[in-house]
Amino acid sequence: MTPSILLIGNTGQLGQELQRYLAPLADVTAVGRPTIDLTQPDSLRQIIHKVHPQIIINAAAYTAVDKAETEPEVATAINAIAPGILAAEAQQLNAHLIHISTDYVFDGRQSHPYQETDATNPLGAYGQSKLAGEQAVQDNCDRYIILRTAWVYGSHGNNFVKTMLRLGADREEIRVVADQIGSPTWTGDITRAIAQLLEIIPIPTGIYHYTNSGVASWYDFAVAIFEEAQQLSFPLKIQRVIPITTPEYPTLAQRPAYSVLACGKITKVLGTPSSHWRQGLRKMLAELYTNTYESADSLRR
Repeated sequence: MTPSILLIGNTGQLGQELQRYLAPLADVTAVGRPTIDLTQPDSLRQIIHKVHPQIIINAAAYTAVDKAETEPEVATAINAIAPGILAAEAQQLNAHLIHISTDYVFDGRQSHPYQETDATNPLGAYGQSKLAGEQAVQDNCDRYIILRTAWVYGSHGNNFVKTMLRLGADREEIRVVADQIGSPTWTGDITRAIAQLLEIIPIPTGIYHYTNSGVASWYDFAVAIFEEAQQLSFPLKIQRVIPITTPEYPTLAQRPAYSVLACGKITKVLGTPSSHWRQGLRKMLAELYTNTYESADSLRR
């Protein structure tokens, strides 16, 4: 029987990828701004009661890390209170909830990959709101997956890869932080991992880490973006990427210096490890190039 899925957050970069991938496989109702307002609990309850889903996927989040420092109440409403409501409604329906979380629940002071069981200690309002959301899910629902991921990018929405391509098309030199370490993770791979989890009977429960394999600094990531983009003939002026330290690029919110997530737990469940981040980057850029330039060429013809 085809499962009914309610996807929350279909306008975000992960939500758009999930909608595209899951639509042929399941009965998917996808909602996001402006259809629903995550700061209004009744808006969430109404759509859940209307759809009566077997699976709820919450890909929506307040992700403006620096802005969260000045409006923590909005971040809390979207990242903490809303997931608790989704979890309570899922519990009443005996439905499964998949909730997307983040590496920002950790403080980044560790020097080896974070396990699901490691102590959390978020550094700022965004991480605090996401951790509160995890707790709300666990407090209100038995059948949940909390999927922590990191350094997410994709063809849709705004992200580091697209920012680098935009800057690299206009500038010959870019300065990028080289002392923050993580695992760049493509939305296409996250989506496939979620789809695989949904195929397992019974669907697993608990907290899981999922990122692409391998580690990089933001500087390493930027260099790789330009190397791969040049291979595909993206229009670029960039000549130099200069590594800088975090203090040289001050931000309102403090970032974890090391946010590599250990993914052994989900690898055992899925049976295969995730692909290397550079493979994901290559696929994403190829997809973006096709959608942006080859589509434009065909329209001109």
